[in-house]
Amino acid sequence: MKAIVLAAGYATRLYPLTKDRPKPLLEINGKTIIEFLFDNFKAIQALDTVYVVTNQKFAPVFMQWAGALNAAAGYEFNIDIVNDGTLSNDNRLGAIADIQYVIEQKEICDDMLVAAGDNIFQFNFDDFYEFFKSKKRSIVVAQHLKDRARLTQRGVIQFDANRKVVGFQEKPPNPASNYVCPALYLHPAKDVPLYDHYLKENNNPDAPGYFIKWLYKTVDVFAFEMDAPAIDIGTLETYERVCRQFGADMK
Repeated sequence: MKAIVLAAGYATRLYPLTKDRPKPLLEINGKTIIEFLFDNFKAIQALDTVYVVTNQKFAPVFMQWAGALNAAAGYEFNIDIVNDGTLSNDNRLGAIADIQYVIEQKEICDDMLVAAGDNIFQFNFDDFYEFFKSKKRSIVVAQHLKDRARLTQRGVIQFDANRKVVGFQEKPPNPASNYVCPALYLHPAKDVPLYDHYLKENNNPDAPGYFIKWLYKTVDVFAFEMDAPAIDIGTLETYERVCRQFGADMK
């Protein structure tokens, strides 16, 4: 299995912290945000390579970090930094296009995990991976959310009693369910080429939720319900709150 971690954003909402440092490499209690994700990955024994896709601005920072981490962390998987060549928000590829860029550059034809590099997941990835193996289909995660205002700003997912996805809305004014879908997916190898199909139909290349909205209408997709919320480090206020939650000073 291969993993793609999305880290090509410029995180302008967290300036000045992210002016010269990518958001996934901000520290919380002495550990970078992305390393929390990598610790989750340890549960997936089939995972042999993690591709972190970033941009031209932050590629050198990521490469320096990855070199030190590969030597010290003792992960069973390799960490490979992929530079998408973009320099600003104005010419960025978008998250879905970045995924396809890595698929093409690294010729990925294995099962594949996709994750946002700025989310902290607090559930057991063992269960997530076992669910994927049992279904042998693409899997997304679902998080229950009561706050209607937050639902209107997220990707909202619907699934039936068998956990099969039957609906998806991106930032809906009238949410059809109380479940949101953070950017964390597992795909069997046979579904990996569908990223290329999606983009060739001139669909939105950015927010990953648009791909899931298209995907569930194309192949069977199942939802794994998380038993703990994901933390999306989207703003300076969120980052400061999480640092306090983890008992850390600002880094």
